[in-house]
Amino acid sequence: MVVRTVNSISLFRSTTPPSQLPLTAFRRYHQIRAFNYLHFSRFPVSKPTLFSYRNLKTGGCRSYSVQSFVDSVIEEFEALRRRRIRASNKSVLTSNKELVDDKLRKQVLQKGLLLEFKKDSERILLAVAQKPDGRRNWIVSDQNGVTTSIKPQQITYIVPGVDNFNTTEISDFNQRAQNNLDPTLLEFAWLELLDGNKSVTVEELAEMIFGSADPLECYCAHLLLSRDEVYFTRLDSKGSSSVYGPRPTVQVEEIKRRVIAKEAADKELEDFVQLLRSAKAMPPRGKPSKCSWKAEDKIWHKIESLEAFAIDACKDDVQKNTAGVILKAMGLSKTAGSAVNLLTDIGYFPVHVNLDLLKFNIRTSYPDHILSAAENILQESHDPDKDDRIDLTHLKVYAIDVDEADELDDALSATKLHDGRIKVWIHVADPASFVKPGSLIDREALQRGTSVFLPTATYPMFPEKLAMQGMSLKQGTICRAVTVSVVLHSDGSIAEYSVNNSIIKPTYMLTYESASELLNLNLEEELELRILAEAARLRLQWRRGQGAIETGSLEPRIKVENPDDPEPSIRLYVEDQTDPAMRLVSEMMILCGEAIATFGSANKIPLPYRGQPQSKIDTSAFNHLPEGPVRSSAIVKLMRAAEMDYRKAIRHGILGIPGYVQFTSPIRRYMDLLAHYQVKAFLKGDVLPFTSGQMEGMAASVNMNARIAKKLFSSSLRYWILEYLRRQPKQRKFRALILKFLKDRNASLLLLEVGFQATAWVSVGSHVGDEVEVRVEEAHPRDDIISFKEVVQVT
Repeated sequence: MVVRTVNSISLFRSTTPPSQLPLTAFRRYHQIRAFNYLHFSRFPVSKPTLFSYRNLKTGGCRSYSVQSFVDSVIEEFEALRRRRIRASNKSVLTSNKELVDDKLRKQVLQKGLLLEFKKDSERILLAVAQKPDGRRNWIVSDQNGVTTSIKPQQITYIVPGVDNFNTTEISDFNQRAQNNLDPTLLEFAWLELLDGNKSVTVEELAEMIFGSADPLECYCAHLLLSRDEVYFTRLDSKGSSSVYGPRPTVQVEEIKRRVIAKEAADKELEDFVQLLRSAKAMPPRGKPSKCSWKAEDKIWHKIESLEAFAIDACKDDVQKNTAGVILKAMGLSKTAGSAVNLLTDIGYFPVHVNLDLLKFNIRTSYPDHILSAAENILQESHDPDKDDRIDLTHLKVYAIDVDEADELDDALSATKLHDGRIKVWIHVADPASFVKPGSLIDREALQRGTSVFLPTATYPMFPEKLAMQGMSLKQGTICRAVTVSVVLHSDGSIAEYSVNNSIIKPTYMLTYESASELLNLNLEEELELRILAEAARLRLQWRRGQGAIETGSLEPRIKVENPDDPEPSIRLYVEDQTDPAMRLVSEMMILCGEAIATFGSANKIPLPYRGQPQSKIDTSAFNHLPEGPVRSSAIVKLMRAAEMDYRKAIRHGILGIPGYVQFTSPIRRYMDLLAHYQVKAFLKGDVLPFTSGQMEGMAASVNMNARIAKKLFSSSLRYWILEYLRRQPKQRKFRALILKFLKDRNASLLLLEVGFQATAWVSVGSHVGDEVEVRVEEAHPRDDIISFKEVVQVT
């Protein structure tokens, strides 16, 4: 075999007759098929440049001119093209199984033979056979100098014509083989073999394309065939010997189309990965905006797949596979956590992204047509109940809520009658005077079911402008309301009640903190507030007598400002459910619910009556526990779930009242709005909009959304509490109340400064109800990990 370079063209030459050129002679002309073959005849050739071939064994030499060489190539390919068209309709090789079998011969493995074997699922190595290892296995020395035992099925090829091969020459042999690989040669061979539908062995292909069946050429042919996925298919094998056949033209063209598509997809993936790496390397403030990733469909498709994978919401296997390929290309594990981290690193997700908000697909905005309908309602400002409203603007009205409340649903008034009895008014916002059942805005509210309150944002049930400017109660402004007035007996039970459409003018908008402060000051000019507090005490005393069970405890409340910042501001509050102002508002809301249930039952109005079976709880069994959070947490564990009835009132055992309807949050809860629709229709003498059956059907979807909102609130609150604790100094101590022991000395604790329940191991000698000090050991909000360690006082 000889390689000679003439006019920059490499040619292989063997002992075959010099008149038959091997296909390697066409190597530099393989692109000829992409053009008009006759185009080459117009190449200017000023001198008869020659190709020279020399046989190293015989010394023979033969030369060809460039012009004659090109002409022969053109003539050959014109003939091949015509034959290929004729062969394209053939799908079965003319060689039958006997002919294929005749070509296969099983090679016997002997010492000194050069072979290729499969080391593992990823590595294929060359080796020299050394000696048998048992009946079937062989000891071989591979190209890395490693001696190992292999099984017959691991052998992929035995190089023919080699005896006593030196292991030190394997690397050089392998390198020369790799240097001589040119996959385009297979296409020429495929064209030739397809014409006659002929099969071919590795040795025959080596002779065909290299002009020789010497060991190196045979191994090159084997490598080309074993790596080929386009032109040839393996027809049969015997041991390490195989026979191959050309694929049909249609199949080859289809495979090529797939290869081109894959190459384009790989290039697209490579560009996308580079884009991700660039975004990761940017400083936080310089990363691409979220909307910029949506500018191009191809990029957005991949980002969308990553996001779906991150929240376990892939629509199909395509999205899942796309995300997996991207993560692998980025060197990341194929997990949701990896996708979250990647999207965070490129700036698509904020550091504190609320994954549950995405998982539950919560509606965080309103479509334009809903906003337009809401705007029309505000502009019309029509009040269908104007003539039926009683004027209560002379009353002093207190609206008490948390300081970050976006809309106000309820407010309170009170006075003492001449006979000494207390009369209270619970004023509730009147959104049903703005929207009608079945209207566009109502249907949107029904689908949402409830406002979603999170530490980072509020997603209202109604469009914000309509809720805030139209429906909400506002200080110093005449507002529409539905007012429930109640006169109490001296023991706190209901003596009289009435329900009316009204107009009010709220006097004070108070937070719970400011209302408690006013109560503590006991100011003479705030007599009405003191009367409300007195009414609340009477009601609580009466409900206790009816079997009510108190479950008040400490509740955390968090407000996060600029939540998309890596280090947003966190404000933590702890609400004491026994606080005078909170107890006042809670008692008046319960009173309103009892009055509406009584009103509905008396008038046979289908309403969402809420009850809770009287749990057979002997509260005296818990008297040994400290009063407050410890006792409440023990009792709550035994309570049964609430029940609903849409025809009549049912007893609410935990509250200690004969019936209860949630009525005081119609801007925030759709079930409250349903109650308003029913009550207002009755007051007006209209046909009730819903039957009990219809209400029950609507409640199924509404309550499901309410449960999702509650779960989302809980998970979000917990995340931000953990983030708050993560930021605290390592040595900060927290007071913790032991609620109960779980196992051994592992106790359930209530962190008093945080209102958060956790667990920690406490020292011997501590009891339920005792206070201990703990500090944060570990806090990882994203992984929902928090651990505390007791701070033991050294004496």
